[in-house]
Amino acid sequence: MKDQILETADLLFYKNGYNSTGINEIIEKTGIAKATLYHHFKSKEAICIAYLESRHKNFMEQLTPYVRSKSLGKNQLLAIFDFLRTLYRRDGFYGCWAQKTLGELSPKDKKIHGVIQKQKKELLLFLGDLVGDNIAHVSKAEIEKISGALYLLFESAITESHLHQNDWPIHLAKSIAPSLFSEARFKQ
Repeated sequence: MKDQILETADLLFYKNGYNSTGINEIIEKTGIAKATLYHHFKSKEAICIAYLESRHKNFMEQLTPYVRSKSLGKNQLLAIFDFLRTLYRRDGFYGCWAQKTLGELSPKDKKIHGVIQKQKKELLLFLGDLVGDNIAHVSKAEIEKISGALYLLFESAITESHLHQNDWPIHLAKSIAPSLFSEARFKQ
């Protein structure tokens, strides 16, 4: 039942937004009693945190093997944009679940904000590892610079592709990214 509640909340939060989705709507769409929902989740905030964690876990479990399946070097670094294009082309793409939720938070929503920040840091660390694994003889400072820039290109491509309902921002971000490591020597 908990998974069913989370699945319903996931669809509603991602499509309609956190603030636009009420507890009663989740209850109605799931076909359960209010007591059942509160047995599994103590609050709407708890449902949102579970939603964010589930989305992020699934995202990273798909992104990591996709990128790592590409040949070493520039191909792995640019694969993040190919993966994003695949996400964009799926039915029901509404941008980044975390950014959408973040845009709806008030200053008092510190727990949810912390979850989103942690997830974005994990993505940034993943990109740092990716840069370090693919570029030879690169300093920690250079890894941080390249991975940070890749992160910003990736995040803006998600947001802008949703805003414009077009994948040109993804293509543009992918075409800009090689300039970040144009002088790099790639590992073989």
